[in-house]
This record gives sequence, structure tokens and C-alpha cells, in this order.
Amino acid sequence: MSRWLLSYRGYDPEAEGVREALCTLGNGYFATRGAQPEATADGFHYPGTYIAGCYDRLASTVVGRTVVNEDLVNAPNWLPLTVRVENGPWLGPAVLSSSSSLLSYRQELDLRRGVLTRLLRFADEAGRVTRMAQRRLVSMDDPHVAALETTIVAENWSGRLEIRSALDGRVTNAGVDRYRLLNGAHLVPASEGGHQSETVWLTCRTATSDVGIAVAARTRVDAADKRTAHEERGWIAHDLVVEAAEGVAITVEKVAALYTSRDRAVEEPGEAARTHTDRATGFDELLERHTLAWGRLWRRCQLGVDREDVQRVLNLHMFHLLQTVSEHTVDLDVGVPARGLHGEAYRGHVFWDELFVLPFLTLRFPEIARSLLLYRSRRLPEARWAAREAGHRGAMYPWQSGGDGREETQRLHLNPRSGRWLPDHSHLQRHVGLAIAHNVWRFYEATGDAEFLAEYGAEMLLEIARFFADLATYNRTLDRYEIRGVMGPDEYHDGYPDRDEPGLDNNAYTNVMAAWVLCRALDVLALLPGDRRDELRERLGLTREEITRLEDVSRKMRVVFHDGVISQFEGYANLEELDWEGYRHRYGDIRRLDRILEAEGDSPNRYKASKQADVLMLFHLLSREEIDTILARLGHTPAPDLINRTTAYYLPRTCHGSTLSSLVHAWLMARVDGEDAWRLFMDSLNSDIGDSRHGTTAEGIHLGAMAGTVNLVQRCYAGISTQGTVLHIDPRLPAGVGEVRLGLRYRGHWGIDVSVRHDRLRVALNPGVAFPIEVACGGETAVIEPGGSWETPLLDGRPAA
Repeated sequence: MSRWLLSYRGYDPEAEGVREALCTLGNGYFATRGAQPEATADGFHYPGTYIAGCYDRLASTVVGRTVVNEDLVNAPNWLPLTVRVENGPWLGPAVLSSSSSLLSYRQELDLRRGVLTRLLRFADEAGRVTRMAQRRLVSMDDPHVAALETTIVAENWSGRLEIRSALDGRVTNAGVDRYRLLNGAHLVPASEGGHQSETVWLTCRTATSDVGIAVAARTRVDAADKRTAHEERGWIAHDLVVEAAEGVAITVEKVAALYTSRDRAVEEPGEAARTHTDRATGFDELLERHTLAWGRLWRRCQLGVDREDVQRVLNLHMFHLLQTVSEHTVDLDVGVPARGLHGEAYRGHVFWDELFVLPFLTLRFPEIARSLLLYRSRRLPEARWAAREAGHRGAMYPWQSGGDGREETQRLHLNPRSGRWLPDHSHLQRHVGLAIAHNVWRFYEATGDAEFLAEYGAEMLLEIARFFADLATYNRTLDRYEIRGVMGPDEYHDGYPDRDEPGLDNNAYTNVMAAWVLCRALDVLALLPGDRRDELRERLGLTREEITRLEDVSRKMRVVFHDGVISQFEGYANLEELDWEGYRHRYGDIRRLDRILEAEGDSPNRYKASKQADVLMLFHLLSREEIDTILARLGHTPAPDLINRTTAYYLPRTCHGSTLSSLVHAWLMARVDGEDAWRLFMDSLNSDIGDSRHGTTAEGIHLGAMAGTVNLVQRCYAGISTQGTVLHIDPRLPAGVGEVRLGLRYRGHWGIDVSVRHDRLRVALNPGVAFPIEVACGGETAVIEPGGSWETPLLDGRPAA
């Protein structure tokens, strides 16, 4: 199979949800799931269109309690198009599910061009056979436009063919089973129209956020004899009648435009959508410009391995990343939704997934990475307010963010295994602020964007550092600072078995990353020019005493150890060991161990059992040198084998309940056991395309895991890291890959080509680059001039030294 094609043969209703998510088309402004144009939400199919950053908040009554949730809104469906022959049944899932009616079916996603194609043949009860070919795009050239072209051929008949092209604003948010009891009626219909013209349109508003949404669609058909408009509240359609002739192709072209009241240079979204649709060119010209736009993106996404099966999935992952956050995102106020614009899981919220997304974007699309960081900067006032309400200084960013940056984490969640609604304490994951600060610093390292740092990044980083310095309490007996009552990345532990209040003490990931961020805050103060530093300190009211506090906490943060490894949190060593073999024997897949234990009346809080990497996330984010430096600053003498011992300890105690977990472990194992590392990498690579989490992909892709696999190839296998002003390359090429090739942008340099093979590393600099770069590998450093290159030998894909 081609590395640029995702193909499905045959129609399988049970697989439709996953196919729809993986065949989503988008452009960073909006995206539409790969649902059949004739389908409606029916338990197998779920058409969905999602506009970046378009949220709405509704109240629901659950187990006698009123809960309020914000959702990424399922926008009006522009896709609906179906046909029928001689007053027979309309083409739909019922026809496609009939073995006597459906003769052939194929669906194909072209990743290089961003085009979804569907080919099918079907027959009616009279034996009339019809062939249909459809091509679909969501324009990467024009962020407001989508188009569907349908070619219909009557193979063995002539007669009446009816075509119905509609817009549906009656949709709700109902794409996730466990949310079905919640209110999902986010759209309030406003108006619809079209009548005898080629164009139909409808407008609506979101229920509480009051965002106006308008969609218009122009439908053209060869030699249509009759056009009739049908409309009801929130729905409008054209029925067109064509006299079909045997063997003669009939082409139906549907071009849609979508606008909201938040768009710039728009007086009214309904008028804008109608005007844009009327002025739009035909499908072929739209396709040409769309293909050219994708070509420009792929030229900046040079990342290749010499394994076609691996490359195809990496291309799929880059494709979906660029559909979620593209060049069109730069002018929007949006973050990185954890499940993309591909479904309604996690309600479209923004978590910490930038950790896995930004490394790829920063070295290719720094303007996109910058815009995603600005999403966080604009929500700094809300984070300050949250910290103040919690009794702290600085900025406390929420675990789940959405429209305005308040905490969107649910306080109840449903265990589908037990059917019980349970308290949710995941808002205690304060470490999301540490991830934001980490992203700010890494962005600065990779781009050298001093203006961003001075204008936005420094303030975010300092306010986050300020919060953690204030959150830490001083233990006089230990002469250490401690952080209590939080959760780490491992969401299976949200408290102690013998304590009523939730939260854990001295989570190692939180404490060590807090110390690292405090150091970076001090670095920022040293980096800024004197006048900018004084201005920032004055604006923040940052006193000399507070700076002394940052310094003191960064040197005395508590880190707990046991059995020669870093403890996940204080008290971890006292937990019970889980009967892993017994639970695997009873349940098989135990990746959602928390649900299994709760259904049994038990809790993972009692066991040394983790959902995902927690302590080990430190070794994913920070280099060995950074870890050693921080631990030494905290007064510890790290053993040479600390990382390997800690990895070996937690790996068998982790059930990989998150798609990010096997990804992080693959990263760590690449330095220890190549065979296990490759197995974990392949598990991560196939988690969505193989739906290894049993149905979760249908609710939306796992964008962090997708970007993380690409990042693993870039940062682990090729060994690319940015520290200071030197491009560091420390390859760990696995046996299953012969070569990795990358094209990068680093600190303003375009055209850096990196090739890693088992026997050598080669770095070349485009002759058009303005100035040289310094690279380092295995203790060697070199300065590469524009147009020059540098090679150094490797041994089994690793630095020879």
C-alpha cells in the first residue's frame, strides 16, 4: 500500500466510526468527519463538523446534581447529499447494509492532496445498477470552503434520477456514549433559505456563547430538469430531477462556505457565507488550489524513514496534525484540542498535549507554534484569577481549557463498566502550568525569538514559577519545600487510601519540573535587557524577596526516593503490589484498570499501578544532563544508573491506559532495549489506525499520541534537541529502521537537512541560509557554513564516541 493512501474496501457499519475519524478533512479553521454524505447519526455513523475554538456551555442534571459542561460545538452539517432511482428508496445506510443492494464499496484518503474518495456500485429491486464516485475536500487554500463532487452513472438503465442536497442545522453533540445523558443541544436555529436558486443557506447561534454560525451551499447538476426547495426549522434542501441515460455520467457539484460571527472582516456571517459560495470557483479549480496548498505544507514537513508501513502512518499523523492546527490557525485564538477537530471526546478541550505537538511544529512552522502559545498568553488573566481564588500568587492554569481559560474539568465522570457516576479530581493536575512554561522555554531555544520571550513568554513563565513557589510549603524539620494535594500525570492515583481529601504529596514529576521551571524563570530575568526586565518586574510587582524565594525553592524542593529509584509520590513505597498476572488472566485488556477496580469496589489508589508514565515523563522532557543538574541543585547525587533503574521499576507497573504512555516508554527504552522500544513504538504508532483502545478513536483521534510518534522519530531516533544556541544531535536509530531523514528550521535557518544511518550522521545547510550553525554530536562539535555539510561516524545508529 502507498505511503500516501489510507484505503478501506467493503462497507462495515461497525467500523464506520473509526473510519469517519481517520478520514476527517480539515484546514485548521474547521474540519468535517469522513461520514457518508447520505448518513445521519444512527449509532454507527456520526457526521460532525467542528469549528476551531467554537465552544458552548450547557447545564445538565446528572444523578440529582446540576453540572455545567462546555463543549466544542457540532456545527451544521454541510455534507448531506443522496440519490434515488425512479422514486425508489433514497441511498443510505439501509441500502449500503444490504448484501443484495451493495455490489462494491471502496473509500480512499489521499494524504498528499487531502482528498477523500468514495467509489460504490449498488442495485435496486428492479436490477438497475448505478455507479457512483465521490471526491471531497475541505480547502487548505481557503479556510471557509469545502466541496463535494459526485459522479453518477446509470450502468444498465435510463430514467428518472432524483438528487437531494441539504444543509442540516438540527445536529446535536451526541458523539460520545458516556456523554449521552448530558445536554447536547448547542445550536439554536435562526433562519434558512434558498428556494429556486442554486444556493441554500442556514444560520444558527450557539445556545449560551451566542456565536453566530452560517453555512451556505451551492449545488450544480448537469442538465437538471427541475429544482424544488424543502425547508423546516434548522434544515433546508434542494431536490433536483435529472433524466439519466444509460452509460452517461452525471456530475453533481456541491460547494459550501462556513462563517461565524467571530470572523474578521465580516459584517454578518450569513451574508458572508452566501457571497463566498456564489463567488466560489468550480470543484476542479478548488481542488487545484487546495492541492498546491498541501504541497507547500508537505515541503516543510520532511520527515522520512525507509519503512513504508511506518512512513504511511507517520504521514497520516502529520496530516491530521496539520488539519487541526495549520497556517490558518495563526490568526485564530485557539489551542491544541486533545482529540483534534475529529470528534467530541474530552469535549474538544485543551489539555497539555502541546508538549507533544509543539516540538514538531516549532522546527517547521514556528508561526503556528507561536500562535498556540499566544492562546495560553491571552488566558493568563484567568489563570491569575484562579491562583488568587486558590489563595496563591502567580498563575494557575487549568487542566482542561476551552473558550475563556477557566477550569473546564468535569467534577463527575461515568464508569461505563459499573454504570456509576464518580467524583473526578483530575483538576488537581497543576502540572499543566509546568508544561506551558516548558513549551515557552523550548520554543525560545529552538527559534531564538527574543521578542516573543520579552513580550509574552517571560510573563507566562514568571507567573507560573511564582505560583509553584507560592504553592510550595516549607518543612522546617526537613529544610525542604513540599507541594501537597496535587495529582501527577498518572490519573489512576488521585489520593491516599486512608485519607478523605483528594490529592497526593510531593509528586516527583511536579516537584522536579517545578524546580526546573523556577531555574528557567531566573534565567529569563537574566536574559531580558535591563529596561525590559525592570518594566516586567514593575508590572508584575515582582519583589527582590520573591526572587530570593524562587531561588530558595529551586534549591530545596523535596524529591522522595525508595529502593534506589525516584518515588512517584510520597507514600508510594507503602502501596500494595497488584496481582498483574491475575487481572490479565481475568480481563485480558486491563488498560482501563481504574474502571475494572472501581467496578469491583476497589481503587487503584491502593496499588503500585499506573495508568501512564509519571516519574518517567521527566526523562522524556528533560535531558540526562538537565536531570542531573536539577537533582544536584536539590542536593542529591544521582547514581549513574538512576534513569535505567527508575525506568525498569515503573515499566512493569504501568498498564498504558493512555495512548501517550507507550509512546513515552518507547522513548525511554530506546536507550536500554531496542527490541522492546520498537514494540512500544509500533503500539503507539498503530493506536488510532488500529483503534487499539477499542472504540475511542471513533470519538476523535488522539492528537498528542499522533504528534508524539513523529516527535519520537525526530527527537529520539534522530536525536534532535535544542539547547542554547547549539543544535544537538544524539541519534538512537532502531534496528528496524535503516535511515531517518529530516528537514528542519532552527533559529531562523531554513533548509537544514539531517540524515541518520546506522554508520553515519550527515548534516547539510542550504546555500541560501544567511549564516552558519553550530551542531554537536557525541562530544564532537562543528560549525557548518551555508551550502556546506558535516559528517560523523555512528556505531549501530548511535554516536561512535
